[in-house]
Amino acid sequence: MEEMTHIDASGRPRMVDVSGKPDTQREAAAKCLVRMKAATLERLKKKNVPKGDVLAVAQLAGIMAAKQTPQIIPLCHPILIGEVKVEFSLDEENSAVEITAAVKSLGKTGVEMEALTAVAVAALTIYDMCKAVDRGIQIESLRLVRKSGGKSGTIKLE
Repeated sequence: MEEMTHIDASGRPRMVDVSGKPDTQREAAAKCLVRMKAATLERLKKKNVPKGDVLAVAQLAGIMAAKQTPQIIPLCHPILIGEVKVEFSLDEENSAVEITAAVKSLGKTGVEMEALTAVAVAALTIYDMCKAVDRGIQIESLRLVRKSGGKSGTIKLE
């Protein structure tokens, strides 16, 4: 059985000591899907939602969320983030917005949680800004798609 890294000898939570690890270039990308009515997607595209420009606000929310990840995920290390990109792809055929976040850092630990947090908060922002015009919005398929750096090397999940 593998050793539990986030629990001390008495069974209490602890943050892993990464101070002895070398700094390496770290990158991670995550995706999420937000499904909505076709009419809602059309309003979002035309920036005709009562709360304003949904994608601009969701982009900022995702970037801010990546930077705040250690404040909301217990035992997540605060890291120096070099870059956060949050991008959107509109899928009109399926009435959905696909969100992609990519995070880069030079450090001792990965940025997967920052990328996942960025897409999750961007999706929640889209939901919040559009819920008045569409009560059936669904957030789906939050996932890590790629990570690189450290001793694990590159892992591509899709």
